[in-house]
Amino acid sequence: MSVAEEPAPCSGARMGEDTTFEAVWDTPKGWRVLSSVSHRVVGRRFIYTGFVFFLIAGVLALLVRTQLIVPGNDFLDLETYNQVFTMHGTLMMFLFAIPILEGFAVYLIPLMLGARDLIFPRLGQFGYYCYLFGGIIVLSSFLFDAAPDGGWFMYVPLSTTDFTPDISADFWLIGITFAEIASVTAAVELITAILCARAPGMSLAKMPIFAWYILITAFMIAIGFPPLIIGSILLEAERLLGLPFFDPLAGGDPLLWQHLFWLFGHPEVYIIFLPAAGMVATMLPTFVGAPLFGYGFAVAAVVSMGFISFGLWAHHMFATGLPILSLSLFSAASTMVAVPTGVQIFCFIATLASGRPRLTTPMLFILGFLAIFVLGGLTGVMLASVPFNWQAHDSYFVVAHLHYVLIGGMVFPLFGAFYYWAPHFSGRMLSERLGRWVFWLMFIGFNTTFLLMHLTGLRGMPRRIATYPEGIGWDRLNMLSSIGSYILAAGVALFVYDVFRSLRRGPLAPRNPWGAATLEWLYPPVTPGFNFHGIPPVHSREPLWDQPELLEREAHEVDGLMHGLRDGRRETLGCDPVTGAPLYILRLPHPTWVPMIAAAGLALMFGATLASVYWLCALGGVIALAAFAVWAWEPSDSGVERDVGMGTTLPVNLVDRRSHTHVGIVGTMLVLMALFASLIFGLLYLWNTQPQIAATMAAPLAVPSGLAGIAGLAVALFGQFTRHFALQGRTGRAALLAQLTAIAALLSGASLGWALLPVDPRATAFGATLWAIAGFVAINLCVVVFWALFNAARKLAGRVGPGQSLPDFNLATFAKGTGLMVIISAAFCLAGTLGGAAQ
Repeated sequence: MSVAEEPAPCSGARMGEDTTFEAVWDTPKGWRVLSSVSHRVVGRRFIYTGFVFFLIAGVLALLVRTQLIVPGNDFLDLETYNQVFTMHGTLMMFLFAIPILEGFAVYLIPLMLGARDLIFPRLGQFGYYCYLFGGIIVLSSFLFDAAPDGGWFMYVPLSTTDFTPDISADFWLIGITFAEIASVTAAVELITAILCARAPGMSLAKMPIFAWYILITAFMIAIGFPPLIIGSILLEAERLLGLPFFDPLAGGDPLLWQHLFWLFGHPEVYIIFLPAAGMVATMLPTFVGAPLFGYGFAVAAVVSMGFISFGLWAHHMFATGLPILSLSLFSAASTMVAVPTGVQIFCFIATLASGRPRLTTPMLFILGFLAIFVLGGLTGVMLASVPFNWQAHDSYFVVAHLHYVLIGGMVFPLFGAFYYWAPHFSGRMLSERLGRWVFWLMFIGFNTTFLLMHLTGLRGMPRRIATYPEGIGWDRLNMLSSIGSYILAAGVALFVYDVFRSLRRGPLAPRNPWGAATLEWLYPPVTPGFNFHGIPPVHSREPLWDQPELLEREAHEVDGLMHGLRDGRRETLGCDPVTGAPLYILRLPHPTWVPMIAAAGLALMFGATLASVYWLCALGGVIALAAFAVWAWEPSDSGVERDVGMGTTLPVNLVDRRSHTHVGIVGTMLVLMALFASLIFGLLYLWNTQPQIAATMAAPLAVPSGLAGIAGLAVALFGQFTRHFALQGRTGRAALLAQLTAIAALLSGASLGWALLPVDPRATAFGATLWAIAGFVAINLCVVVFWALFNAARKLAGRVGPGQSLPDFNLATFAKGTGLMVIISAAFCLAGTLGGAAQ
């Protein structure tokens, strides 16, 4: 993210231009819509693009089931079949499930929380284009006859150059890594928006339950996605540069990839489940006519699931030869996660029992979710048992379980959400009659397909086989499963028809058509692009039920803070992260092309790396850096106070730990620390598994290792003093300390590189990992240096006024985290030095 998300001056404020509220917040027309940063536009783009990937992945699934419909089928050859099931899983897991749920979150969270937009709108636009370009890179592999065929988990050594010498694995590694940038940027954006931009009075205890689900999911993404990003970068570095991270002959270990992948992969199951369950928890009270039962218990269960889900990644590695003690611990954790899941399910059931549900189409999908997901959870508990897991591992029983959890736990709630929130996208209602047909076709088709796969797996059919012999008990089951897949596909096709039919002939949706309780229904479903003329105070979790006056007036007449427009600027309220009390006016950027250009530059860099055209790769990096510089080159508006209505006066922006920029920087550091911790995990794992090879590595130099640690401590201390002076308003001293921080960063980076000069990164995996850690830390140190110099340049250019210390305050947080990384890295270099001396 940028140094500070300050807005550009409003183009609508120029003489002769329309500066009404509607005009300033309106979506650009024509091709200029690509520059829109509105959460409504960006959220819809995520949803539409994710659904297209879903349809493509569904077609690939039908090809798989067609191949398996009869024994000895030659509909697809072996290589094509491997590509098809690999791309099916890749599209579903990486390009559909999480992005489309993040799209709903990006669209709904500001509306539900009483904010006019997300806090970092440009970050949302940047994330979407990274997702789009990353998906295009992955799909373009078909055009070059180089589609990946190693499974959606890309296990090594099958994905190394020894077994996959072509560029098919590179398409997967580069495209998915690029697309993951969108997920982590959206996570930071959502964490900051939920904590710092809520309606007056909306404390954490009064937030809509959906916001809690998204908040925990965003934290899980920030921690869970970095291991996969690091693993993908290490594997690509091994393929491209010959660094032996996973080569056993050089001290590497193929299981390291599995550990890094499943550190992401199993939390991902719950990252997918939680937003969908949050949709259920939001829709269910509407159709029951009563608040969610056990709100506090549900929140506690979601938080508990967020913690527990990171302790059971080896659930997928029971057959890899792990020690029995480890298997016991991971088995217990895999069973334990059923407790918070069960608490949520019981809250849903109790809510159903508290009223008389209306059996609308969304309600049918909710009931389908409850039935299917509970069955999937039961088979999950079975697979948590080590002896049973050994028997069912890599069989179709696991395929069935996976789809019961993911389709039952995510796709059915998602289709219910499509019907529930459809008025927001088209202004029209989808057909209830066709919706029931869609549900029953999907429900019957799904269970016909995957329920029988449990039996196929128990009869011994392994995963990922392209054909099978006749007469061993799999024929009829596979035939019925394939027929069920066609029925399921018919349900999806009917839904697509219903969507396009409703665009012309669907009934117009009234205001709050379902009688819901949350704020996204305060305005008519289709607006010119804004959320709230005035941001209303909130007194409960169900404001539209408990504050009927909100719906008794026209939406633009609802009383609230910041009613109307000031200075032709886009603005919303910044709040206390805990209490929700208004703290400051938060100014937002207007439409801009800069994030799209930055994403395009990165896409050029990633794509050129894939093609081994390194001058073009460098050009893409320069374009991206230039776009980020323009992005951050904004005037600062902090310090000005003004009346926002209802007897409240607030400053513009805030230099405080509660400010949105500080929370955003902390969220960014959470992602960076997770990336760093993944590298440290890899180092410790290799050190533990093959210490005899690690001992043969040339030791780092002791003196520069110590100097790097001392300089890293200086970076952290100077960063702390920078914040201290910034809070006191002593901007001159804060600026001086920022420059000293940059000097200390340069010294620490140079010392760390000097310390590792004797270490050959190609000789041992341990040495390669030390260099990878140093490279990652060096990138962060470069950011500190660039940031400090950039802040100084902005001051000299008059872009930061007297007394405005927000840029230096934010730099301090980043510098302290980076200094900690340097200290830890230097400590490992010293440990390597001592180990070499002991040898």
